[in-house]
Amino acid sequence: MSQKEVSYLIIGGGIGGLAAAIGMAQNEREVTVLEQAPAFGEVGAGLQLGPNGTSALDQLGVLEEAKKLAVLPKRLVIKDAMNGQELTSLDLREKFIERFGYPYMVMHRADLLDVLLEKCQKSERITLFNNQRVEKIEEKNGKTHVVCDDQTEYIANAVIGADGIKSHTRKLLKEDDVIFSKYVAYRGTIPIEEMNEDIGMEDVACWIGPGRHLVQYPVRRKELFNQVAVFKTKKYDQGEEDWGGTAELEDVFSKCTEPVKNAINRINKDRFWELNDRDPLNNWTLGNFTLLGDSAHPMLQYLAQGANQAMEDAVCLNKKLNEHDNTVDAFQSYQKERIPRTTEVLLKARKFGEFLHTDDEMALQIRNALFETREADDYIHVDWLYKQNN
Repeated sequence: MSQKEVSYLIIGGGIGGLAAAIGMAQNEREVTVLEQAPAFGEVGAGLQLGPNGTSALDQLGVLEEAKKLAVLPKRLVIKDAMNGQELTSLDLREKFIERFGYPYMVMHRADLLDVLLEKCQKSERITLFNNQRVEKIEEKNGKTHVVCDDQTEYIANAVIGADGIKSHTRKLLKEDDVIFSKYVAYRGTIPIEEMNEDIGMEDVACWIGPGRHLVQYPVRRKELFNQVAVFKTKKYDQGEEDWGGTAELEDVFSKCTEPVKNAINRINKDRFWELNDRDPLNNWTLGNFTLLGDSAHPMLQYLAQGANQAMEDAVCLNKKLNEHDNTVDAFQSYQKERIPRTTEVLLKARKFGEFLHTDDEMALQIRNALFETREADDYIHVDWLYKQNN
């Protein structure tokens, strides 16, 4: 077994892990990142970055690079997937930026990861390793020992678990399971020129209906068009083997308005993703070890906050390390600030999903009436979400 002594060790090279590495390296900390995959990369398609996320990118010194690959939409629009009616919108232009200090951006996940990865690769204080699958973590004599499947042992002063929703490191604190929401997602991007009808290339559009929704927006400087189709799989409860499959996808969306049906015809059907989260933890930390991002607080995507919250974590963690003389106190202070915030977002994401997908006729009428009464520049209901970390 080979041994390597390192200062700060981050397990997981996704958006949260790389963001944390950048933050710590900014303040002259030596950071090692372990990624289990052969190469750094993101599976999926687009993501949305609220002003809390773009603020974090700015504090990490990568906002301008990210902007070059992003799209700044004019509006976030919610439409009825069944009849096409526009229910409400949120203006994302000057008033929004003035209120929150930063823009709303949409990007391809791979583009954001590439921006973060390039920043890490340029830093002399960040060391990146691939093909490092962690098998064992334990505390010994004030150090954290991490053993990988190739029998490399890392002896670290401090360890951050950022290994995603299927986190191995989370098991140090709790042996819990992911919670399947019974919703699945089909997602992917297509060349923008294939979208030949008028679908609002300047907006983030969310078409909502009972037990289903479709999200559409351009990414990569409007070269690609991102689409995500989500629905509740009734076949899962019925015990059918083909639950979540393309036949169920097409059946659920066959009852929708024409633009939505057209989108489903074009969406990538190679695979689907289960939409899972976990119940909030009341502790992320054990001595010189703590969690970050989806390993700490995996959430459903209905508030589009997964990556945003991971980057908020990264910025907060760096701040707390600067404020404290030792990592034990810094990690405790970090989780004291972040657990209430991420728990609120996680639980409200669940509730917002129920709100969007209701199939109760009275609840649907009340929801639509509430949407229709608000103005596009009324930001009071998103202040709690976007004013953080600015």
